[in-house]
Amino acid sequence: MLIDSHTHLDHCKAAAAALIEDARGAGVDIIVQSGIDIDSSRYSVGLAEGHPGVFATVGFHPQEAGRLLDEHVAELERLAASPRVVAIGETGFDFYHDNWPHDLQEEVFVRHIDLARGLALPVVVHTRDAADPTLRVLSDRAADMTVVLHCFSLPDRLDEVVDRGYYLSFAGNVTYKNAVDLQEAAAAAPEESLLFETDAPWLTPVPLRGRPNRPALVGKVYEFVAGLRGVTTEALAAAVEANVRRAFPRIDAALAAVTLTDTAPGGVT
Repeated sequence: MLIDSHTHLDHCKAAAAALIEDARGAGVDIIVQSGIDIDSSRYSVGLAEGHPGVFATVGFHPQEAGRLLDEHVAELERLAASPRVVAIGETGFDFYHDNWPHDLQEEVFVRHIDLARGLALPVVVHTRDAADPTLRVLSDRAADMTVVLHCFSLPDRLDEVVDRGYYLSFAGNVTYKNAVDLQEAAAAAPEESLLFETDAPWLTPVPLRGRPNRPALVGKVYEFVAGLRGVTTEALAAAVEANVRRAFPRIDAALAAVTLTDTAPGGVT
């Protein structure tokens, strides 16, 4: 089983249903659709509730931080009651685009962490050009929580984030020729910390770089990292599935329910 642990089907030009079917044909059985504001969070939950292989996260991307209202936090909590919602986020800091003051980004980040804690859900973190404040806030506010570093971008802090027990989700940019530091991190990271994603429609992996990304292409990331680590894609996929089940307990529960149904008397064996 291949898993795309972070994507944005609402930003893709093709219809979501077609992209999901395309992914299934490529062996991608699980897709995590990520919310970046209130509208996309609603969309993500609706999509996940309509497609058995799709799950959702809900939250405000740091580029949307200044648009978060109190009533949105309450609605995120309501949305997260759906068993198809597996995490809060993406949330964090983005000092590259820098749409909002840093103290406001931090306030919104902390609100997401607190929401995730209250709901016993993981938090999915976006960090760009903001390693120090990201790791500080996570140390202060999320020390005992499940943290997923989406589109992993902290190769120079690899030992630190591994010691903290964070999950590292590598995207298609790990395949780029100049991404030597990311490639070294993907080769060195403990197997139990690895996740893979497309972040579609962005970060299309080689050899299709320059075209719109889609969940079906996450297999290219698996294949590339398997080559870096000297293992088979199949072995890596099995390890990552186990990681996804640990990182996102609601996915594990859904997969376990399917397994129980399939093996019940009269079910598929």
